[in-house]
Amino acid sequence: SQPSAVVVLENVRETVKDCMLIMLVENISGLSEDDGDFSVEIVPEIRAAVVTFTGNIAAGEFAKELNQNHRAKQQNITARCLELTRSVRVENIPPNTASDYITVYFENKKNGGAQVVDVQQLPDEDAAIVTFSDHKGNA
Repeated sequence: SQPSAVVVLENVRETVKDCMLIMLVENISGLSEDDGDFSVEIVPEIRAAVVTFTGNIAAGEFAKELNQNHRAKQQNITARCLELTRSVRVENIPPNTASDYITVYFENKKNGGAQVVDVQQLPDEDAAIVTFSDHKGNA
């Protein structure tokens, strides 16, 4: 399988602005956010940011370089490649929704058209864990 083009930055403090992270990624990677080479999404609830690279980049090398970067170390920011998964958590599912409906929904071409191999419902949480036949189904 192809190496992940998504890197998670961890230990991102609430005070860190996205523009600072963008410049840090640009400085380390030599790529440009303005040119659409990557995007950054901050996830404050888990003190993290997700960097999604659009081109062919060695994400593992980028993560290694960021972990050795003195500015990142100053901020205590660490990087790791996002693991590929075949399962996703789906939330806000209306009560009494049949698992067959969830399966057919995700197998519909408009909603990804991926083959679902399992649906584990979590009715107390209005959620489900949907597992696809391969990791490309949950993109």
